[in-house]
Amino acid sequence: MDIDSLRVFLKVADLGSLTHAGAHLGIPKSSVSRKVSALESEIGARLFHRSTRVVRLTPDGETLLARARRIVREADEIGALFRPGARLRGRVHVDMPVNIARRFVLPSLPDLLERHRELDLVLSTTDRIVDVLREGFDCVLRVGVSSDSDLMQRKLGELSMVNCVSRSYADRHGVPTTLDELSEHRLVHYTSRLEREPPQFEYELEGETHQRPMTAAVTVNNTDAYSAACRAGLGIVQTPLIGMREHLDRGTVVEVLPQYRCAPMPVVMLHTHGRRPPQRVRVVMEWVADALQGRLE
Repeated sequence: MDIDSLRVFLKVADLGSLTHAGAHLGIPKSSVSRKVSALESEIGARLFHRSTRVVRLTPDGETLLARARRIVREADEIGALFRPGARLRGRVHVDMPVNIARRFVLPSLPDLLERHRELDLVLSTTDRIVDVLREGFDCVLRVGVSSDSDLMQRKLGELSMVNCVSRSYADRHGVPTTLDELSEHRLVHYTSRLEREPPQFEYELEGETHQRPMTAAVTVNNTDAYSAACRAGLGIVQTPLIGMREHLDRGTVVEVLPQYRCAPMPVVMLHTHGRRPPQRVRVVMEWVADALQGRLE
């Protein structure tokens, strides 16, 4: 059985699209279609229901799916076993938050690509929660608790949190010194999906997380806007210390209620390749971990 055809089958199954699978694999849609058709002919079963709008697995396709993952994974492991000095090649799709990519990961990217010239890295930077399998990622870096229990996870560390307002906000409105005084202040509300969840001030006390409802003047959905809204004097933000340290040192931003910080946020690496990801994916994940070394707790 052709391993490349199985790879194509898995990517179409994950993405639900011949076009998207081809884009991820770097081959034309027509080649994807031919690979799938050849695999269907070889095993004598229809693997997908296809229409102009939907591509979904048939019952036979569902049966093949788990075994195909195992076969491809084992083929990758065998290839790596007998080519320990081989150069890395192939495409790796990665997603991570914007600020972490810009501040810590992208500056070290030239070194990775210099060492592995045939590696094709596709780097997505977004603060929304991506659908790892559906959108075709090999691995993602995520800040916060992950609900993707079906993916392999590796915790890299934690980010300490801090409550901040701009110096201009503090000069105009003062700063709260107790939780009760929060009713006199405004929060910059952050939500990655702009959902209509109520703005709340979150804090940890004696190992338990609590929320206190607040009023928000503005709601944002990415960390750049969140930090900018704080510096513009629009209210209190609760954000990783690593992104505010420079502004705190300059005095343009001041910390408030340090005794009522959020619990630290976990930073985890998720991947879609089971217990033994391909070497190219392992190398990229180790590179990301190294880029963050010393930045996390």
